[in-house]
Amino acid sequence: MYIEQLYTNCLAEAAYYIESNGEAAIIDPLRDTAPYIEKAASRGAKIKYVFETHFHADFVSGHIDLARQTGAQIVYGPEANTSYDVVNAADGEIFHVGSLQIRALHTPGHTLESTCYLLIDANGKDHCIFTGDTLFVGDVGRPDLLDGIMTKEELASKMYDSLNNKIKPLADDVVVYPAHGPGSACGKSMGKETFSTIGIQKQTNYALQPMTRDEFIAAVTDGLSQPPKYFFEDARINKQGYEDVEMVMAKNAKPLSITAFETAVESGALILDTRIADIFEKAFIPNALNIGLNGMFAVWVGTLVDIDQPLVLVTEPGKESESVLRLARVGYENVLGFLEGGIDAWIQSGRTIETVTTIDPGSIKPYMGNDDYIVLDVRKPSEFENEHISGAINIQLSEIGARLHELQPNKQYIMHCAAGYRSMMAASILKANGLNNFVNVRNGWTGIKKTDLPTESSVPELN
Repeated sequence: MYIEQLYTNCLAEAAYYIESNGEAAIIDPLRDTAPYIEKAASRGAKIKYVFETHFHADFVSGHIDLARQTGAQIVYGPEANTSYDVVNAADGEIFHVGSLQIRALHTPGHTLESTCYLLIDANGKDHCIFTGDTLFVGDVGRPDLLDGIMTKEELASKMYDSLNNKIKPLADDVVVYPAHGPGSACGKSMGKETFSTIGIQKQTNYALQPMTRDEFIAAVTDGLSQPPKYFFEDARINKQGYEDVEMVMAKNAKPLSITAFETAVESGALILDTRIADIFEKAFIPNALNIGLNGMFAVWVGTLVDIDQPLVLVTEPGKESESVLRLARVGYENVLGFLEGGIDAWIQSGRTIETVTTIDPGSIKPYMGNDDYIVLDVRKPSEFENEHISGAINIQLSEIGARLHELQPNKQYIMHCAAGYRSMMAASILKANGLNNFVNVRNGWTGIKKTDLPTESSVPELN
């Protein structure tokens, strides 16, 4: 028996490779299928099944391409209606992979078709369970993604039954392998680990504690943030099917001359700059949005950019194809191309560039107590509430575009996030909207914590 978690940090997503006696199965694969095919080939195995735990909302799955390329069967749980051929597993149905058994456990709650897969080893012992978005480490899947088909309270009620009837009765030593880890928007309070056990989760996961149905519904529906806009479109794509990713790459990874690049922008394309913050700040094209490949790139693209928005890319040399592929992973296929020669070509042409002024955390203190300066913290409210610079205000990155009117033109803002990734995105949004009355803080809260700046935990009212 061989099990490997294939974790992708930028999506906080876990796919799984399972193998026994030359047969393999993949659970919840990403759209780029090469890693799974190469893994099986290197181990002399044939991929027999592609198991899907549900219609993913946060990424486009690779199940269709993987099945087409390998001849594997796609398996969903009950109530998964697709426009392509799949095996709809009955609740309790068993599939064989070598000497292993994989039992489908229908666990509606996150979605109606949500299904966990219990792996039983060659000795007939329950070894692990692949829980998809039903159960995470420290959390459960959000029950508010069916877009009006069913209320979050109705789905939460179904999840209560799924957890109590299917998950909690499992032995404490059964390993829990979820589809996501910390940073995913599919839950609200995931732990930092990417796997656990049933026993540990029954001890530590708030959603698995003894409670009534009504108490459970209240607990799992409280504090849900607005889901990223692209979630519903990705779920539709996964249900209805999609174009081969190689065709998408051939169409979207096209070099554009400066003139063609400018023409695309004049026609409504958004400039997406995927370089890291420290490089972006030194020179970028006016109106560009910075979302660096070095962080949770796909998640933030899905949060800040409409999925139908035409895009043109500015990347580091050699990162053009990676940028296009990582966009395709979340269904962003309206890419017109990338600037040939990157920012260097733009600068050499003599065209206008913008910059962002960044200061070290130690430079903040002289401004404290000066009413002309306001610390703007763009972290999540939960991060802000835990601890922040005294007197700071909080507008999280996902809301800053809609709340620019709250910024006072006669004030100077000292802006930071946790480590500098999100604040540079915010900086690019401010710049694109003509706002220049701010500086960015290098290393964000990570650096601030090393200073003696006064901090607090209360949440002040915005004026």
